Amino acid sequence: MKTDSLLFIDTETTGNEIQKDRLVEVCYKKYEDSHISCELFKAPIPMSVESMAVTHITNKMIADKPSFKGSPMEKELTSLLKDTILVAHNAPFDISILKSEGVETTRFIDTLRVARHLDTEAVIPKYNLQYLRYYLEIDIPEAKAHDAKSDVLVLEALFKRLLEKMMQQENSEEKALEKMLEISSTPLLMRKFTFGKHIGKDVEEVAQSDKGYLEWLYKQKQQDPAVTEDDDWFYTLKHYLDK
Repeated sequence: MKTDSLLFIDTETTGNEIQKDRLVEVCYKKYEDSHISCELFKAPIPMSVESMAVTHITNKMIADKPSFKGSPMEKELTSLLKDTILVAHNAPFDISILKSEGVETTRFIDTLRVARHLDTEAVIPKYNLQYLRYYLEIDIPEAKAHDAKSDVLVLEALFKRLLEKMMQQENSEEKALEKMLEISSTPLLMRKFTFGKHIGKDVEEVAQSDKGYLEWLYKQKQQDPAVTEDDDWFYTLKHYLDK
């Protein structure tokens, strides 16, 4: 496996609930390709105010846009993903959104999970894409604060940083890429709380001193329909609650 088999992708959606929200923008590019494919689409449901506030895409902007289903981009993306590996930040969300539009992929690299895995001392406070961009001092002047096209540029730059660090452990690019694939499809055990009343504390320590908090947090996450980075937290909380 080589880097030329990678496809960097970012989606913008009507909201952040996988069960109901749909695609309104998709951008993607091949590794080190100068061309970025990017297009807006009209979704079958309206944009939420929360999503408009983040993406700055409004219902008026997409009212006259085509649907993603049946579009040339849908056909191109479906074809590309047969032979490439999807790379995204919080990849399960993008994969689920694409699946709701009929586009599926089985091989992916999640830069969020890889970044978390490589942060062995749990020193990074947050792992969202833009936070990592500035925390790691990734300089991309042409990338705006938040839109799908800019996020693809930041995503690729972050990936290169992570790949370089992974290669130091695995001694070759091919082995590093295989390791990133493995990490991306396996839940991680969270080390520290980066939120709440136990912020900064080891999860294992809190499990021993305040197990009730873990039980409460698990129930809260079960009730929250929004998809963020909860796969790892569900895995971690269940791990300690089952002990």
